[in-house]
Amino acid sequence: MNFTSPATMVGSIRAIACASLMGLLATPGAAADLIVRYDQSQLLRLPRPASEIIVGNPSIADVTLQDGNLLVVTGKTFGITNIIALDNDHNVIQDQRVMVERDDRRVVNLHKGTQRFTYACTPNCEPTLTIGDEKDFFDTVKKANTDKTAFSAGVSDQSTGANQQ
Repeated sequence: MNFTSPATMVGSIRAIACASLMGLLATPGAAADLIVRYDQSQLLRLPRPASEIIVGNPSIADVTLQDGNLLVVTGKTFGITNIIALDNDHNVIQDQRVMVERDDRRVVNLHKGTQRFTYACTPNCEPTLTIGDEKDFFDTVKKANTDKTAFSAGVSDQSTGANQQ
């Protein structure tokens, strides 16, 4: 029989623990999922400045780099993607999974058969642009949102007379 002395066992355990710790320290920052609400933004502070940001699926989330180590992550549509932040030497600073979810607070869904109509009630209920709503309703809300954005930017349709005095 081959017996290992207690001192040899303790040394082996220490070596395994050190190797495991070194492996963890060499791994880029892995964080818990970042939950971003649809059409809203979250801030994500990186441990050090980044020079490049990669978004796995830019149709799900948009990212803007502020002051080198602050990311503004905006949910564009429902889904899961990731953000990879790189430093000047192209080393990974952080690989962050991002989940874009619907904000169900103060939202009312009206169902007529298989059709859905979504309203944001804050406190009055107004139609809201939500993927999956009935097509004509969605298109009407989308057009209203586009018109409002254009009007706010000062490029509204002058033929309607809305801006003419």
